[in-house]
Amino acid sequence: MENKKTFSFQSEIKELLHLMIHSLYSNKEIFLRELISNASDAIEKIRFEKLYHPNKYQKNTDIPKIKISIKKTENKIIISDNGIGMTHEEVIKNLGTIAKSGTKSFLNKINKIENKEKNDFIGQFGVGFYSSFIVADSVSVYTKHASNDGDEGTLWISNGEGDYTVESTTIKKHGTKIILFLKKNEKEFLENWKIKQIIKKYSDHIPVPVELENYDEKTKTLTWEKINEAQAIWTKNKNEISKESYQKFYTYITNDSEKPLTWSHNKVEGKQEYINILYIPKKAAWDMWHKENKHGLKLYVKHVYVMDKATQFLPNYLRFVKGIIDSQDLPLNISREILQDSSVTNILRKSLTKKVLGMLNSLKNENKKKYQKFWDTFGLVLKEGLAEDSSNQKVIANLLKFASIKTKKKQQILSLNKYISNMTPEQKKIYFLTSDSYKSGLSSPHLEIFKEKNIDVLILSDRIDEWMMNYLTEFNNIKFQSVSKSDSSIEKLTSEKNNNIDINQFDNFIKKIKKILDKKIKDVRITYRLKNTPSIVLTDTNDMSTQMAKIFSAAGQPVPKIKYILEINPNHPLIQKIKKVENQEEFSNWIDVLFLQSVLAEKGSLDNPNIFIEKINNLFLS
Repeated sequence: MENKKTFSFQSEIKELLHLMIHSLYSNKEIFLRELISNASDAIEKIRFEKLYHPNKYQKNTDIPKIKISIKKTENKIIISDNGIGMTHEEVIKNLGTIAKSGTKSFLNKINKIENKEKNDFIGQFGVGFYSSFIVADSVSVYTKHASNDGDEGTLWISNGEGDYTVESTTIKKHGTKIILFLKKNEKEFLENWKIKQIIKKYSDHIPVPVELENYDEKTKTLTWEKINEAQAIWTKNKNEISKESYQKFYTYITNDSEKPLTWSHNKVEGKQEYINILYIPKKAAWDMWHKENKHGLKLYVKHVYVMDKATQFLPNYLRFVKGIIDSQDLPLNISREILQDSSVTNILRKSLTKKVLGMLNSLKNENKKKYQKFWDTFGLVLKEGLAEDSSNQKVIANLLKFASIKTKKKQQILSLNKYISNMTPEQKKIYFLTSDSYKSGLSSPHLEIFKEKNIDVLILSDRIDEWMMNYLTEFNNIKFQSVSKSDSSIEKLTSEKNNNIDINQFDNFIKKIKKILDKKIKDVRITYRLKNTPSIVLTDTNDMSTQMAKIFSAAGQPVPKIKYILEINPNHPLIQKIKKVENQEEFSNWIDVLFLQSVLAEKGSLDNPNIFIEKINNLFLS
């Protein structure tokens, strides 16, 4: 047997332990939820191994169960399971490091929030085994792997301060036993009623019996009482499951302190047989935007747990969905790689995707308040689906919400169906404007003619929107049109008959502007779309838009130089003043300033603002 060795925790473990031990943590009871969850997973793994390798594990015939003993006089709790256990190497690897990617980001984020909010945030993260140190001064772990036929196991001990010891010890049966030596002020967890309450709250639906030891003082005998229901909730008839039970199961699989917005429980029979429970959360997971972290469903095959976060059953734009799938058609030895190429997986993926989109559509039609809550939280993610999922584009488009001129607020509350129902008789397209923010978009000179004509324009200010609009080209056979691009339908909205200006008087003026700006611009022309602004710049129909150029630039990608179309408002006093300037140098300065201020209004920045300032100063001095 190996001698005792001392190891230091990984630096991120030290931070996490310090955070839990020294922060104000009101929901201490989650330690038991986490330990029972780990024990349940260990039992599910041995069940899987016995089915997949029956000869290797045939000696393991014990009935799967989790046992909890309370030793009041010794101030300790013992949680044991007859699951797969750990080898000596696995103990060092699993109890000394955090394998979960994104942990550093989690620690950085949680250190910035208030103590009163840390409780829910840590609970949502799921801190697993290390939550033991919230209530314990010292933790001992006795474990032996099920493949080990001998009596040699491993003992791990730590007080959570920075180091831990690992040594070999004698253990007869496979599994894991965790002994928590409680802190003096945590005696409430030595009461049977308290343990029962926690198990009922968090672990009632794990498919493994949880038994609590009872000692009868009169008869001096020990008995074991099963506390949880110990039946997989998804195997029951829907009519037998209460709303509260669905919500508790959601808490169990997600660690989320909030109740879900909605859920769906489905049993499908036919070519493929499977059961699923799908949940739409109320709030986003802390790591939703961490691409390296997997998001997916919990996979069971024939009621046997196979893997967590199986990403293959839902597209990435539905990564906010939580739940389980239990398939009768996949092989028990399925791997992530095989899942990726499995025809059964592809069929399930299509079916589950349609189910989730159907859930969202029902929520949108039946509970507008809840759907708005969903959209405010996950709308940005759902927008990704327009590019990722061409087969469901129409369904996704129907779920979109927007801000617009007429909504008069940043919150996206307008559906495309509602927009179309509000269209004016002369309107032939769905108009939109992409901008850095709703406020800057609302004040854009591109909107002047639309405000005058009482035509609504969607204002798209999320970073993904410009990219999204490359895929959202029409809805219900009505095309989308950017108001910052050249388009004949916008020009038709203007009426030259209402203008007293003779357009021919501006021919020479336009020629002079083109000569001054030369290669800086693509064209110069008169427009009647402007009311309060002297000029604007547009991109041509098939050219890259300003917002797309910003996205490319922010991503460090090369951006082709945009050649704008300069449009002049002939009715504006400034244009009429510039037209009368005879001094060539002064006229040239005016045209440069006119062009640069139009670019500034469009882009929000200039390549060289000093030139712009210099030319303005020259005009002040002239």
